[in-house]
Amino acid sequence: MADYEIPGDLRYTREDEWIRIEGDRVTIGITDYAQQQLGDIVFVELPAVGTPVERGEPFGVVESVKAVSDLYAPVSGEVVEANPDLANHPEHINEDCYGDGWMITIQINDPADLETLIDATQYQQHVQDRSSE
Repeated sequence: MADYEIPGDLRYTREDEWIRIEGDRVTIGITDYAQQQLGDIVFVELPAVGTPVERGEPFGVVESVKAVSDLYAPVSGEVVEANPDLANHPEHINEDCYGDGWMITIQINDPADLETLIDATQYQQHVQDRSSE
């Protein structure tokens, strides 16, 4: 099985987004597993600042040489920041998915949404389960 970077200080979704919790805001991107599965990312569509997002609903699109995939909001809230560099440099997601490849920051509506997220150990098991199918 391939090795994937899964930082222990982040939370995750089963749709392969990572979440960095910063008070009542969260920063979101896609995991190392997701970017490796997608391959070279060539385009990212993100919502504008001020856009409301709903937990479990698509908030954007990432396009690679292999596929087009929806991005799903791990929490409900309002977009307060979108990574401006990804429009011209979507490859940042492949190069540094947990750093320069971040996508959006959301002001959370309901902190209870955070309880639906999984930790690094659970996400690693989720990746292993899919890799063995």
